[in-house]
Amino acid sequence: MTASTREDGRPAADVPVLNIANVLTVLRILLVPVFVVMFFIAGAQESWWRVGAFVVFAVAMLTDYVDGYLARRLGLVTDFGKIADPIADKALISAALISLSLVGELFWAVTVVVLVREVGITLWRLFGVDYVVAASKGGKLKTVTQTLGVGMLILPLPHWVWPAEWVVMGIAVALTVYTGVDYLVKARRAALVRS
Repeated sequence: MTASTREDGRPAADVPVLNIANVLTVLRILLVPVFVVMFFIAGAQESWWRVGAFVVFAVAMLTDYVDGYLARRLGLVTDFGKIADPIADKALISAALISLSLVGELFWAVTVVVLVREVGITLWRLFGVDYVVAASKGGKLKTVTQTLGVGMLILPLPHWVWPAEWVVMGIAVALTVYTGVDYLVKARRAALVRS
């Protein structure tokens, strides 16, 4: 991969790979198996372990915001971070979705739709470098609703909250599909302009 530049114009290659932003990204990857183990203890039926799994999920998602903020604010953008960050994000959300589907608390169709979009766009960004489109506000809203919806499903909430959980997940799925299609349309337009 060729060296890219940071916001201050310095090559990303000049930034040490071992920095706080990348450490947080690696931490998020390491928290994925911790989340899965805590979720499945006692067959995913023990409330305290579910709360613990939620805490791990929430901390990991928080590191996503913090590492991105620090990377931009402190000029710590690296080629490693550009590759590892989306992988860490997708690994965490994928693990949560699959875990919820395995215990019958989330329709597999929802999991498949979200995973196809997330993995597909991530691969496009990693390998389709000539026609990468910047993340949109819709994409950020999609991430927020996904995180909120999955987080609510992880928690052992009372039955009367379930309709709210499904409304949030429904919005998340709709945004997931919409932003995925929007991304591909914009990428196609960019390709046509450059050709």
